[in-house]
Amino acid sequence: MTDTISPSKGARLALLIGGLVAAAFGIAVLVWPTKAAVAITAVMAFYALLAGVIYIALGLLAKGLGVGGRIGHVILGVLYMVAGVYAFTSLQRSAAFLAVFITIMVGVMWIAEGLTALFTLGQSGSKVLTIVFAVLSVIAGFTLLSSPLWGVVFLWWFLGISLVVLGILNVLRALVGRKG
Repeated sequence: MTDTISPSKGARLALLIGGLVAAAFGIAVLVWPTKAAVAITAVMAFYALLAGVIYIALGLLAKGLGVGGRIGHVILGVLYMVAGVYAFTSLQRSAAFLAVFITIMVGVMWIAEGLTALFTLGQSGSKVLTIVFAVLSVIAGFTLLSSPLWGVVFLWWFLGISLVVLGILNVLRALVGRKG
């Protein structure tokens, strides 16, 4: 006899594992914010190195690429490698840069999202909700851009708290969910 995992048991197991991982990472973000940021930066640096190797290999080995494609892939691979090596040699500075960069990008995206909501006001089902959303989105975006360092702290804490809360909720969903 072989035991098989039913789809509902598999889903519950995925919720349980995902929830535990999310909650643990959220706790790490809240308890060791700098170490967690450095760890994320190290993962991204490793990805950049791996992507660099793959692009260089594609540029050198892919037979279907023309000369321009080969050169482009090799150059892209070298750029990825340089970024990965730099990030690894200066993890804390890279983590700080990455945090500020992401905060600025989120601020710009929130402003763009708010303005886009206003531009689509005519197609909106609820003009009042759309205007409220747009105004709040633009204000939030300008707030992040006016003080990116405070924005980094806010977004990092928000991420940590969200991961803990959502992780715990997923664990509870897995434990009290309908048994298959």
